[in-house]
Amino acid sequence: MKDTIAAFDRVKLESERLSPEELQASLRKMLSEHGDGRDPIWIFGYGSLMWNPEFDFHVRRVATVHGYHRKFCLWSRINRGTPDKPGLVLTLERGGSCRGLAYRLTPETSRDQLSRLWTREMSMGSYIPRWLECRSGGETFEALAFVVNRHCTGYAGKLPLETMVQAIATAQGKYGPCADYLFNTEAALAQHGIRDEHVAQLVHRVRAHIAKPGT
Repeated sequence: MKDTIAAFDRVKLESERLSPEELQASLRKMLSEHGDGRDPIWIFGYGSLMWNPEFDFHVRRVATVHGYHRKFCLWSRINRGTPDKPGLVLTLERGGSCRGLAYRLTPETSRDQLSRLWTREMSMGSYIPRWLECRSGGETFEALAFVVNRHCTGYAGKLPLETMVQAIATAQGKYGPCADYLFNTEAALAQHGIRDEHVAQLVHRVRAHIAKPGT
């Protein structure tokens, strides 16, 4: 029965995957919504983009977006888990605010780099791209952010803390343990003086779970 469920989940994953043509069309649409094309492009990172952006940038700042908060509520069934043992990764959920890193892309940042970013974040339909108002110091600007798609099959919604801890502490995918994703995020937040109680609580509980004998 478990193998049947896992196989069904793999079919669902493949059905959600966007084609290269769909990805490029989505990227063109988002870029067309950003002024006349002469304004700099900013990207807002709140999870793995803080410690592994994979694109060239000219400026990096601590910035805040309002109306969304950082939350582990997205199942990862490939990168940090598997269909039968998914991990959890971060997304932006509605409500509150989020401090993260805003990157201003260089004029030389290639379309190929943006395409790779789009493939990385948008292939599975888990996120919805949004231009959000960012505030950094006394400056306000628009930045592209990836917020949760509540209609995707990977949306976890509100989970009990123990369920979150179990998933993050034990899951592993093609990019490695889910716990490493959490710990790398914690390190990036600390490096830039950002405090997030949700992340801090999970780090404490996940480390304790991993340290238990027999786990």
